[in-house]
Amino acid sequence: MSQRILFISNGHGEDDNSSHVIRTLRTLHPKLQLLALPIVGEGNAYKKLQIPIVGPTYILPSGGFTYMNRLRLIDDIRAGLLTMSYKQFRAMRKSVAQVDFVVATGDTVSQAFAYFSNRPFISNIACLSALYEGRLNMDWLLWQIFKSDRCKAVLTRDAYTAEDLGKQGLTKVQFGGIPSLDRLKPTGKNLQLKPNDKMVALLPGSRTAEAIRNFKLEMQTAVEIAQLKEQITFRAALVPGVMSAVGAIAREQGWQISQHAHPQQAPWIRLRFSGSDTHPNPADILCYSDAYSDIIHRTIVIGMAGEAVDKAVAIGKPVVQIPGKGPQFTYAFAEAQNRLLGLSAQTIGGQAATPTTLKEAAKCVVKTIDDTSYLQACQWNGPHRLGPSGGANRIASLILQHLNVVRQDNAYQVLDTSLRP
Repeated sequence: MSQRILFISNGHGEDDNSSHVIRTLRTLHPKLQLLALPIVGEGNAYKKLQIPIVGPTYILPSGGFTYMNRLRLIDDIRAGLLTMSYKQFRAMRKSVAQVDFVVATGDTVSQAFAYFSNRPFISNIACLSALYEGRLNMDWLLWQIFKSDRCKAVLTRDAYTAEDLGKQGLTKVQFGGIPSLDRLKPTGKNLQLKPNDKMVALLPGSRTAEAIRNFKLEMQTAVEIAQLKEQITFRAALVPGVMSAVGAIAREQGWQISQHAHPQQAPWIRLRFSGSDTHPNPADILCYSDAYSDIIHRTIVIGMAGEAVDKAVAIGKPVVQIPGKGPQFTYAFAEAQNRLLGLSAQTIGGQAATPTTLKEAAKCVVKTIDDTSYLQACQWNGPHRLGPSGGANRIASLILQHLNVVRQDNAYQVLDTSLRP
């Protein structure tokens, strides 16, 4: 009989985290039956993998970022947060009757769901880190969950947090890593670059409405950069929702647009600012919706995102951050990213970006792109701070270990499915 695993996650980044573990699990043990319960958002990362979702899904007005502004919690409650959470909890309790194991990714909410499933589980606290404050101060409930005999392991995003929790007495903690790094390799997409081009990657985020606002700020920053140094070129990694809106964005900003497609190349859209009285130098941005891995492996990133920025830093890239209006990428979020990512991240300004902020960001990019010693420091800092790749394989292998599965004759064989407490 095939074993069933339920993945519970409470955040878009956490969904993505779990999706990479799922992809690796499918390779290692194809006969597993996998289910998902995304507590925040619609679970698109699971849907892309055709993973059945066991409960209702919904989009919060806050985007799930109430920890950055507690007043947004009021909007979530008015939108039905408590009712929907109760429905999700009931759906989880009903589904676990046929589940052997649970993997919870996220903070207290997802971990509490896993605990009350009454099934053995692994806690992946990918959104928590001791790097923010030097020590991870978890709430009382999380400690009680982790002390449970049914909590088989606690996984962290970075090794420093695993070491910190170990010193605090949590013996079952292990370094997990960032699962998506396993597949973060250039794919050979043609980015239309000349051999000596210095390229700036633009990462406006993944939530369409906010990402569109962020991308407009990044376009304006590109114009400011072009006034300072003409030899810099720009490539934007956009989610499909933003890519489909690029035409409207260009018209609103007064840019020209042209689309390009070729059977052997990634389709892309060129945005061109032809110059103005105050900004005479032109600027070009080539936009892609399927070339993220290729784009961030270049020189420097202008980032207004969470996990996408983390991954860029993890592979050794410097990031210049421009705070937006949120709900995710506010100054508070960017400042927290600074503490997480260390010297690899530079945040410009102390509030939502103004024209002055964008000018300062442009100066920072131009200075950084030619700072060889700083670029080398980032190449060392990122991998050492966030850890090496291999997270998806480490986590998937640990799950199989706790499912009492062993490798025999190059194939996994189920030895014991009696995991129910």
